[in-house]
Amino acid sequence: MSSSWNSVGLEVLYQVLGWVAFFAWSFSFYPQVLLNYKRKSVVGLNFDFLVLNLTKHSSYLIYNAALFFSPFIQRQYHDKYGDKEMIPVAANDVAFSLHAVALTAFTVFQVFIYERGIQKVSKVCISITAIVWTAAIVCLIIAWPKSDWLWLIDVFNSIQVGMTAIKYIPQAIMNFRRKSTIGWSIGNILLDLTGGVLNFGQMGVQSIDQHTLVNLYGNIGKTLLSLETVFFDVLFIIQHYVLYPVKKDENGKAIISERVSPLIRPSDKPDEDNV
Repeated sequence: MSSSWNSVGLEVLYQVLGWVAFFAWSFSFYPQVLLNYKRKSVVGLNFDFLVLNLTKHSSYLIYNAALFFSPFIQRQYHDKYGDKEMIPVAANDVAFSLHAVALTAFTVFQVFIYERGIQKVSKVCISITAIVWTAAIVCLIIAWPKSDWLWLIDVFNSIQVGMTAIKYIPQAIMNFRRKSTIGWSIGNILLDLTGGVLNFGQMGVQSIDQHTLVNLYGNIGKTLLSLETVFFDVLFIIQHYVLYPVKKDENGKAIISERVSPLIRPSDKPDEDNV
């Protein structure tokens, strides 16, 4: 017997939370894109973060799309967790992943057309990315003969969890070294935090309705994604508003008095306000 909702009210709340989280997370990409466009510069935006983020969202898209659209993988999921358990991926998860890959790729495109100073992708980031995708291909080869697709997409889910855990670290370190968050949009962080909290709330609503925690560990990637997002977003909020607040003049323009010699050439123009 397939699973179903016990409460119509909780089902509606689940959908509302999911789609609000989708819009919050989706809109969170635009402040950084607009900030880059406004400044005609990506100085202050860490390139390692972008590369790791693209790997993260690509892996998450593979997981979400496969589990949401494939009846075969859904049967494997029910065989593992029980026929009464609901598939822990909603339409908003798939929509978010598609949008996230597209906007992250566009932000990478901005790196090539705007001023970037002497910033570049680190060898460590390149190595991590190469190892991750090589491992994914090896897992594909292993899963293919037995059609163990649920295991394979769980691998991609694990990849996105791992990428989420490390992708913010280069940006946090860059902010610390520069003693500034200029070039890194706080609007992105505030919307990202909203999406993370609502996403976790959505899973909580499903758990309450089903009287089980299976959906939390059955889709451990989504659970950890929300927790990791909240942790790092709080860290960036502290950096922006407490540790390295942006000083402004009488006209509301940012006054740049940061130590940025390794990142910005003397000829660079002053940055505008963060979006």
